[in-house]
Amino acid sequence: MANFDKSKAYAPQEQETAFFDDGREIELLHFIYSHPDLDRIRGSPKNVLAAIDEYGRTKKYLMNVGEDKGRIVTDLIAEVKPQTMVELGGYVGYSCLLFGHALLASSGPSAIYYSLERNPEFAAVITSLVDLAGLSSTVKVVVGSSDESLHRLHASGSLTKIDLMFLDHYKPAYTTDLKLCEELGLVTIGSVLAADNVIKPGNPPYLEYVRSSVQEKRAKAGEKGEGGGKAKGIPEKNVKMYEKRFGEARFSQSKGNPNLVYESRLVNSFEPTGVPDGVEITRCVSEEK
Repeated sequence: MANFDKSKAYAPQEQETAFFDDGREIELLHFIYSHPDLDRIRGSPKNVLAAIDEYGRTKKYLMNVGEDKGRIVTDLIAEVKPQTMVELGGYVGYSCLLFGHALLASSGPSAIYYSLERNPEFAAVITSLVDLAGLSSTVKVVVGSSDESLHRLHASGSLTKIDLMFLDHYKPAYTTDLKLCEELGLVTIGSVLAADNVIKPGNPPYLEYVRSSVQEKRAKAGEKGEGGGKAKGIPEKNVKMYEKRFGEARFSQSKGNPNLVYESRLVNSFEPTGVPDGVEITRCVSEEK
């Protein structure tokens, strides 16, 4: 795994800016493709990751998953050995390079990694770096809102079950997208979820859902408005930054499958800046009738 020197990382307050609007993501591509060691970087996921980290240390901060959280998820990949993994929110591709490479190593060439990214510019960066790393046969980049992309992949027969899902996109959509996956039968017994940023900036609605009993979920499923996205407990500035970039968010109205039984736990972790955070690891263990 590429190393990230926390002593040289950008200040934690810069991390609060969810969208930088200064073109640093495209600048990253120019930085890597003009790198003096490009021949050594080409075809090596590890070296592409190191080049991304180099840009983050020496140029501008990037919202990447980082070493600490990356290890949590790569260890999970080695344990679960998923054949199909989905990430919601790809940004510049750090996570899908790291996890896609781990998936290939643990599950073999038949495994597939779907990176769902709404921003077409970011998706173009991901695609370029995935190709540079030699992971195009494993990682598939899907452009569009997460719920619409999940619908399309399911309708086409490309996605029939999610073995492992990494959630790192718009925070109010964590719960609604999970419910959509439940309704479509993509998340079912044996599926594992890893949700980032549940402490910083925080995601109380998601934690409440995955930690609720079947009885509690059944009771709430009948409540008016329960199917839509909820931002309660999520910092308002994070919601507004997203809406400034993409407009008012629209959510899946799926009621999900409240009969699924989850076992969920928090794994404490740190952002690359050193800010404490956590990854919620959730396993679907059974279904009540």
